[in-house]
Amino acid sequence: MLLSDGAEGSGGSVDDLGPTGVDPALEAEFDTVAAWTEAAVAELGDDHAIPAACRGSGSPADLGWLAEGLELRRGDRFLDAGSGLGGPTAWLLREYADRWDGPVVLAEPMPHAAAASHRLFGRPAVAAWSEHLPLRDDAVDAGWCLGVLDTTHDKRGLLSELHRVLRPGGRLGLLVLVQRRELSEPFPSNDFPSDVSLHRDLAETGFRVLDRRDSASLPGPPPEWTRRADAVGEVIARDHGDHPEHREARHQHEVLGRLMEAGEVVSVLLRVRAS
Repeated sequence: MLLSDGAEGSGGSVDDLGPTGVDPALEAEFDTVAAWTEAAVAELGDDHAIPAACRGSGSPADLGWLAEGLELRRGDRFLDAGSGLGGPTAWLLREYADRWDGPVVLAEPMPHAAAASHRLFGRPAVAAWSEHLPLRDDAVDAGWCLGVLDTTHDKRGLLSELHRVLRPGGRLGLLVLVQRRELSEPFPSNDFPSDVSLHRDLAETGFRVLDRRDSASLPGPPPEWTRRADAVGEVIARDHGDHPEHREARHQHEVLGRLMEAGEVVSVLLRVRAS
């Protein structure tokens, strides 16, 4: 049992266990669109679920590089903090089935996304912020946190909480959007760290960086992965293209794409270990 006493996982109702006050742009992207994604996968087929549910959380090459650093063994307890629709952990369970089988818990602050991840992949999910995890101390052996650290101002609070729930020596994979230059367009929903501040925050919260690389140095997703993810996006646009939430999420995606194309923001992968 990974959840602390009193925490409720999905399968019935899903309670919001974290603070309130979500940026509307993040809510549109990570909650409303998550519900639409679930419906689109139901229309197109289960083989679309993992590519669609990994949107914003890395390509198969990113996930593979991070997974190798986790050194998972049979029975290791795993946390996906800020899990979204649960695609990365579903990918991990599929690709590592010959050596590892959980148990896992997915923690996602947006209730619709947490509930949808449970319905899509059948794994325990709880609506909880990564800064306030409903887990006991030393509850997990390994975990990852993908595309989350750059969405919060309280980076040390989030990292300290991850350190608390990891056993000593436990390994963590991180995907972080890092700011390399002054932004040419505002992006107020995110608070991108610099390379220097990211490493300082990790050191101050008890993590040792084992390895890191820019995501751009790894291969992009295979064509079939991209085709399935795009097909889900097309169904969502067909059914919800006129909704304000869809326009907001699309705007966020377009601006971030321009910032990354200009090299102002880059996707960085890190393998770290808790002291």
